[in-house]
Amino acid sequence: MKKIEINRQLEYIERVRQINEGKNYTYYILTMGCQLNENDSEKLCGMAEKMGYSKISDMNKADLIIFNTCCIRENAEDRLFGKLGEAKKVKENRNSIIAIGGCMMQEKNMIQKIHESYPFVDVIFGTHTLHNFPEDLYMAINTNKKLEDVLDIDGEVIEGLPIKREDKIKASVTIMNGCNNFCSYCIVPYVRGRERSREPKDIIYEIQDLAKQGYKEITLLGQNVNSYLRVENEKGIDYERYNGINSFATLLRVVNEIDGIERIRFISPHPKDFTDDVIEAIRDCDKVCKLVHLPLQSGSTDVLKSMNRRYTKDQYLNLVDKMKKNIPNLTLSTDIIVGFAGETDKDFEDTLDVVRKVNFEQVYMFIYSRRNGTPGDKMENQVPDKIKHERFDRLKALVEEQIEVKNKEYIGTIQKVLVEGTSKNNEKLYTGRTDSNKVVIFEGNEELIGKVIDIKIISEHMWYLKGAIVNG
Repeated sequence: MKKIEINRQLEYIERVRQINEGKNYTYYILTMGCQLNENDSEKLCGMAEKMGYSKISDMNKADLIIFNTCCIRENAEDRLFGKLGEAKKVKENRNSIIAIGGCMMQEKNMIQKIHESYPFVDVIFGTHTLHNFPEDLYMAINTNKKLEDVLDIDGEVIEGLPIKREDKIKASVTIMNGCNNFCSYCIVPYVRGRERSREPKDIIYEIQDLAKQGYKEITLLGQNVNSYLRVENEKGIDYERYNGINSFATLLRVVNEIDGIERIRFISPHPKDFTDDVIEAIRDCDKVCKLVHLPLQSGSTDVLKSMNRRYTKDQYLNLVDKMKKNIPNLTLSTDIIVGFAGETDKDFEDTLDVVRKVNFEQVYMFIYSRRNGTPGDKMENQVPDKIKHERFDRLKALVEEQIEVKNKEYIGTIQKVLVEGTSKNNEKLYTGRTDSNKVVIFEGNEELIGKVIDIKIISEHMWYLKGAIVNG
């Protein structure tokens, strides 16, 4: 069935390409949200370019406008509505086709709002029907009808879509879709569906192909990567055995053996599923970066229970201790939500306590944003915005204080840095990242791009380090 479906879409890609032949049509894409959305956009770009569109950065000159949406935070909606206002003018001037996809389109109230307030939108597609984009676009071109292609049920994992990556050194590879955790603040399980793991062979073949193209760093993606193949194993769902891969730990070990790949990262794991075999794989695999992203969300056991995170403050800290004892040179990053419903001053102090004890390398901080359709939105004890912002500022000050201290510890050390290209702020300088994901700026040349080199750190700044190449 999957092969039949992808062949059908490849036929529609060819049909649209023939319609567009010789017309020099362009497309513009705006991606909102996480790395999973970015990975989806790479597939949309791949399909668009196979259909004869070339990418541009100016929406005002685009014949096809694609918005790939996120629904994690409320400001994503405001941003989309603002962009739709701009897109309407472009459509009036160029008769452009406007398509909206992604997580936000899995929310029925959002689709209704777009139909009512933005009737000029041509195509609406969801997370489970992204692969249908060529057929949807073809029908929009040929019928002039408004198309809605959204599934409420969980979609299948479709392989073989064209993909266009902007980066030539680092690539993300999705290993699973959906989530079974139902954290009470999160809309993801409702818009991306239940956990579905990709076949091991398909993942390995994709990474091997990326290695042949010269990619050096791979990030394995999923809402809960360390539960890879768990549902399949527990429910007896058949999958093709390949190279002994039957878990996330075994997947890491096989990816580690792929020639040409020099660094492996992964996001996001769930603390409750961080098993000993995964810790051992991180320890043993030389290519797996020793920076591990371990989402905390809150340091309060009471808030964690309300969030349905299924671990306590002590269990989180015990996991961190175990990881630090077993993985040399481990560094940690995390996510923290400030101001979830019912969070008291004492709860927030627990969060600060965990931050002090763990001493994270990086902290991604978010003010809690209520999402319609989640249990958290219905809770009555919502925290006032003023208190949320005050707590956020306190957390930010603590994190920046820790970063300043940690950055100073890098001075004088020699770090292995994957060179990514020229600095965005100074094209005479080059930039790369350490194993611990620290940005390093240094003098170099373009022959170093894509190589892992030794850099001696000579000074620190809040958001980057400055270094010099170690010769010979």
